[in-house]
Amino acid sequence: MLATEIKRMPVKDKLILMEEIWDSLRHEEIKSPSWHKDVLGERLSKINNGEAKFISIDELKMGR
Repeated sequence: MLATEIKRMPVKDKLILMEEIWDSLRHEEIKSPSWHKDVLGERLSKINNGEAKFISIDELKMGR
């Protein structure tokens, strides 16, 4: 299916298609890239050391 075909589909049909895609992905083994572990480790280290800075959802939405 081409992107141009998807753009012409009614919203209801697009949602059905998305659900079918998500369902098919549920049965796939998807591995995270190795660098994800490094990033998560760095973030956890900052949290444990008290160096992490947190913002609210509202601040995030405002583009802080």
